[in-house]
Amino acid sequence: DPKNESVISHWVVGEAGAAKQLASFIKHDLPNYKMGREYPGRAGTSLMSPFLFFGEISPNTVFRAILQWDGNEEEKLAFLRELAWREFHYHLLFYHQEMGTKNIHAMFDHFEWDENEAHFIAWTEGQTGYPIVDAGMRQLKQTGFMHNRVRMIVASFLTKHVRIQWQKGEAWFWEHLVDADPANNPANWQWIAGSGMDAAPYFRIFNPILQGEKFDTDGAYVRKYVPELAKLPNEFIQKPWMAPIEIRLNANVLLGTTYPAPLVDHQNTRQISLHRYQMAKQSFASTQK
Repeated sequence: DPKNESVISHWVVGEAGAAKQLASFIKHDLPNYKMGREYPGRAGTSLMSPFLFFGEISPNTVFRAILQWDGNEEEKLAFLRELAWREFHYHLLFYHQEMGTKNIHAMFDHFEWDENEAHFIAWTEGQTGYPIVDAGMRQLKQTGFMHNRVRMIVASFLTKHVRIQWQKGEAWFWEHLVDADPANNPANWQWIAGSGMDAAPYFRIFNPILQGEKFDTDGAYVRKYVPELAKLPNEFIQKPWMAPIEIRLNANVLLGTTYPAPLVDHQNTRQISLHRYQMAKQSFASTQK
């Protein structure tokens, strides 16, 4: 069972723990929340979501505490927007009660998904060969949590790189996240998959290499959860297969042995996903005539 003693050890359960975490967040991380929340290798997020899900603190209590903070208004509003998104997802659930299993956007009923169990297992085990993805999936197993930025990266990888239905990823998160709930979990998965409520006029595909280089520049997050890459220099920590052989040998990184080679090629799989998206659009459009 992934929700074992290792997971429990990362959390303080109860109302007192919720109040303590909120106070700590306001004091230490809210002053730099807007930018700090984007970097998984640093403290910066509120970590309030499990307490909110289990009812150990109410959204209204959190909202009022943030409003009363006398710090920077921009930082305050950045957090309140995230809290508002959480509540918006509950409104979505009211109007789309099957959104945990059914596409909100019917066009994605026409999308051609793959059923590659080996790829799915590699994703769940943090063995995709893409360090930021693997770090996120291992953090999830070890702690029952995953940084929000990394949730988007790993979800994009599953649905856009190996093209496995978002429902499988959503179910995995439901099983392993301490903060998974029936509104936010499927709403966020559908947003990433493209099948949810989204005003973007394009098919969003996260590049796991660039995401890692931008938001884990010093490799702190990857080194913590993928320790077999710890000795690689920052230049190659997000793309170990591109490191010269001598650098990999010095870091004891043997592709296919100590760490897997990339499961798929980013550019190639991106083109396949874009093509399937266009095919789904055409197929859906033909049903609307």
